[in-house]
Amino acid sequence: MVIKHIMVLLFLVFRLSSATVTYNVQSFGAKPDGRSDSKSAFLKAWSLSCNSTTPTSIYVPAGRYLIASALTFSGQGCKSRAITFNIAGTLVAPSSYNAIGNAQVWIKFYIVKNVTINGGTLDAQGSSLWACKTSGKACPKGSTTLGFYHSQNIVISRLRSLNSQMFHMLLYSCKNAKIQGVSIVAPGLSPNTDGIHLTYSTGITILSSKISTGDDCVSIGPGNSNIWIEKVVCGPGHGISIGSLGWEREEPGVQNVTVKTTTFVGTTNGLRIKAWARSSNGFVNGVYFKGATMMNVKFPIIIDGNYCPNNNNCPNEASGVKISNVVYENVHGTSATRVAVKFDCSKGNPCSGIVLKDVDLKFGGQPANSSCSHAAGTASGLLQPTSCL
Repeated sequence: MVIKHIMVLLFLVFRLSSATVTYNVQSFGAKPDGRSDSKSAFLKAWSLSCNSTTPTSIYVPAGRYLIASALTFSGQGCKSRAITFNIAGTLVAPSSYNAIGNAQVWIKFYIVKNVTINGGTLDAQGSSLWACKTSGKACPKGSTTLGFYHSQNIVISRLRSLNSQMFHMLLYSCKNAKIQGVSIVAPGLSPNTDGIHLTYSTGITILSSKISTGDDCVSIGPGNSNIWIEKVVCGPGHGISIGSLGWEREEPGVQNVTVKTTTFVGTTNGLRIKAWARSSNGFVNGVYFKGATMMNVKFPIIIDGNYCPNNNNCPNEASGVKISNVVYENVHGTSATRVAVKFDCSKGNPCSGIVLKDVDLKFGGQPANSSCSHAAGTASGLLQPTSCL
């Protein structure tokens, strides 16, 4: 009988020690009026969460919460095993772009582990900065809306990002992150508003998301590996891009990337790899594109080994980026231009191991064309346009 009571007591102690503690940002002064700066309330909730030895939750009720300047959640010294943000409301940036325009990131997580963001909206109100940039006036560069740096075991789920000044989401030197069910929205002409940008990261999964923006829906920069992207709808935007690569002469490569079951609607590009025409030791190896639907896409399949946006100050060298072992399987739909498949590879480092399998792309109701330069590989199955490999 005594042993039974001891076991029950131990069970209750375990339950209490593992229970999640919740911190409501309104308890620390956050106001859901969209006018009162709530930054300090979020930092207080984060500080308490970090100092907790049990898993914690930070709750953001419905309403609009002004975050009037750049906000950093630092994980250095955190004791908590896991911190979850449950967001029912909207975090909003000031309408004046100068408030965060010179900050690298508006909402930044630095050296954190086991952080989850569930739900909510981030509204960076970037339209005034875009207008400044398109006018040709002197403007700040703009800030990324949400950035994770040197972090691991991250989950971003059902989050909505609106009108970022620059990138909507950025993962820099991160390990093991899942982004799922997110919605990213900015106009098709908003400059440099990449949806999700990855740099120097590994073990990243992007699932079941819709991205409408003015730049790449997903951009995969140097130093990324083990990337899985599935069930993503892109448009408007510049497609899913590996690159740009090769700007630095010493640059880590990109490898083991899978992109499955994607849809592109009215985008500039579909599946793109882009590298600057200059000397570099960068590389792309082991990429698998499977199951893509193109709907009036300007360049559905493209490798651009002479990347130079706007043809401004182009290096005009031979790209040093080595592109190899790239598979395109079951890609179908419509192209907005006659050349639907374009492999413009480096004359100094030709593309190798390119595989086309069951590619069916039409232009104006007719089979489209393909174009190859310094590219080698194989083709099989249904092929429209005819392979130029």
